[in-house]
Amino acid sequence: MSGDGSTMGLDTPQQLAVDALLDDPKTRIVVCCGAGGVGKTTTAAALGVRAAERGRKVVVLTIDPARRLAQSMGIDSLDNTPRRVEGVGGDGGELHAMMLDMKRTFDEIVEAHADRERARAILANPFYQSLSAGFAGTQEYMAMEKLGQLRSKDDWDLIVVDTPPSRSALDFLDAPKRLGSFLDGKFIRVLMAPAKVGGRAGMKFLNVGMSMMTGTLSKLMGASLLKDVQTFVAAMDTMFGGFRTRADATFRLLQAPGTAFLVVAAPEPDALREAAYFVERLAAESMPLAGLVLNRVHGSDARQLSAERALAAAENLEEGGIVDQEPGKAGLRDAADDGSPAVDDSTAESGTEGTDSPGEDDAITAGLLRLHAERMQVIAREQRTRDRFTSLHPEVAVAEVAALPGDVHDLAGLRAIGERLAAGVPAGA
Repeated sequence: MSGDGSTMGLDTPQQLAVDALLDDPKTRIVVCCGAGGVGKTTTAAALGVRAAERGRKVVVLTIDPARRLAQSMGIDSLDNTPRRVEGVGGDGGELHAMMLDMKRTFDEIVEAHADRERARAILANPFYQSLSAGFAGTQEYMAMEKLGQLRSKDDWDLIVVDTPPSRSALDFLDAPKRLGSFLDGKFIRVLMAPAKVGGRAGMKFLNVGMSMMTGTLSKLMGASLLKDVQTFVAAMDTMFGGFRTRADATFRLLQAPGTAFLVVAAPEPDALREAAYFVERLAAESMPLAGLVLNRVHGSDARQLSAERALAAAENLEEGGIVDQEPGKAGLRDAADDGSPAVDDSTAESGTEGTDSPGEDDAITAGLLRLHAERMQVIAREQRTRDRFTSLHPEVAVAEVAALPGDVHDLAGLRAIGERLAAGVPAGA
């Protein structure tokens, strides 16, 4: 690769065949994962649109609270129920979209796995209401639950999942284990002990054998909160095993051949470092990686003009070495270089009435050359960053998506992203 990044890198990766992945009837789940702010939601939506228009019945599950997916698809709002996206589809394909409501998903689990009286007691419990609304890891776990629900219904050919925005891209995979650890933890076992013993004997056991423990918890949590927690645990006791069972089943589903993970990243060191970490983690968990989507990659249709040459030309113009050879045209000849005489200012200015003066033309041209040089430097920097990733993971197929001038806010924009995903290379590359 040349110093200005005008040619492809030495470690050119294999191209990710996005259309082949979406067209394969064996592909039932596509999971878009990666660091926050790299375009996972847009990528998931674009994949859903493209798959639907290629004949598949698709549902896109997003966990993005910004609601950008609904806006881009022309829907007023998304909720916990899949909604049909009008104007998208082809050859029998359909697109549905939904946004995870983690509390509603938790409520649905309670209602489905507890009798009416117990479900009512759980849903009204203050501790449950706090847990279902914001307990650490609840969003990721409920995303897994909802994925399991969607797959079990078998109503869609393809489920595209936009994983939760988080500081760590591994939260989605770790959520079932974290919840299992919480449910199996000493704290929960302590609170479950009275319910397991039952009735007055249970309360006697709690009062006599655990008085010191509950006294400490009462001081830390408050007697009222402790009572709410104990009531919640007693009501949920029969459901804890179900949580673990379903979490394990969904984890196995993510390892199945019909699932494909796409790691989404930007061509920046931090994002690609996390992408590399995720690739390694997926391999360790035996989860099928389809490839890397490299978003917002810059390109140029004038790569033959390197940054160095553009800067040199700009400096030459600014120093007055380049003069007009004809009225209204910027020449590329330096009198000092080729020995020819310099053109007199009066000659250069003749016949230029109504146009910018040569000095103004030179300044504009120099500015454009410097802008081009900056773009070529960005391209070179992104290329070096990608090549570092490729050298570490040459087996990972890559689709590069060109940076767009603005945000994607409608179906036309999603279709454009889908076309770029399928092409796999940025504009001007």
